[in-house]
Amino acid sequence: MLEEIEGLSIAVLLPCYNEEVTIGKVVRDFKAALPDATVYVYDNNSTDRTAEIAAAEGAIVRREPRQGKGNVIRAMFEDIDADVYVMADGDDTYPADAAPAMVSKVLEGYDMVIGDRLSSTYFQENKRPFHNFGNRLVRGSINGLFNAHVTDIMTGYRAFNFTFVKTYPVLSRGFEVETEMTIHSLNNNLRLYEMPIQYRDRPEGSVSKLDTVGDGIKVMSTIFRMIREYKPLPFFGGLGLIIGIVGIVLCGTVTFEFAKTGVVTHFPTLIGAVMLVIAGLLLIIAGIILDVMAKNDHKTFVIDTNKIAYNKRH
Repeated sequence: MLEEIEGLSIAVLLPCYNEEVTIGKVVRDFKAALPDATVYVYDNNSTDRTAEIAAAEGAIVRREPRQGKGNVIRAMFEDIDADVYVMADGDDTYPADAAPAMVSKVLEGYDMVIGDRLSSTYFQENKRPFHNFGNRLVRGSINGLFNAHVTDIMTGYRAFNFTFVKTYPVLSRGFEVETEMTIHSLNNNLRLYEMPIQYRDRPEGSVSKLDTVGDGIKVMSTIFRMIREYKPLPFFGGLGLIIGIVGIVLCGTVTFEFAKTGVVTHFPTLIGAVMLVIAGLLLIIAGIILDVMAKNDHKTFVIDTNKIAYNKRH
């Protein structure tokens, strides 16, 4: 497998914040797994010796002052050019020995390879029950909305080709960026491959930076935002349909009363019902217009992707 990737430019991307306990081992492991790769450690305002240890192990260390994993990944994707990218965390929870197989899958033509924790040891190793519940909730929501079958939506262990990295718009600032990546890929019908990996929990002395409730809210708000942007017709059209039906039902009650008595006694109800019907129609029309715009954006994305792939080959 290593012979297959000889001569290629491979970048290992490690966003880090206070990972002095584990970063040395992570850099060594990736250098052993991918001897020809360049390991980049982006230090995100660490207050410990993360940057010093990473540099001592031979990694290229750069600093990103904007706090948040999404900001770090944005900087990495902007700064680094390579044939294949492998992204992992600096907390030693992902096995570096899976990286060559992930790189090989990218070379087969996949745009993104996902290191699937949930099909192997994640639920046994992860000692945070709310994280497990959150993973199941996010997975079910996104797969249902996009008619997909992705097992691990939120994994931080991924491999990408050059075209994906240079066309993916990183909008999130924090840990919700992985969810954003998956939704972006599903919406644009990119080639995804899931590879089960052996996840392990953080070693003793390494502290998680995740805020279960806070980051969970951010992830769900990201899903909400991206559904609104990527699937506007179901979002606004469904909302408009519900509001419109409520208005029609209320109009029906007033009409029924008028048919029986010949008098409209509930004018506020009638006015409110008509307004609900109008609001529902406006939301449906807005959904149709935004859906056309979303499809045009998708066409532009495909054209830009083709241009970048063509320029890369030539």
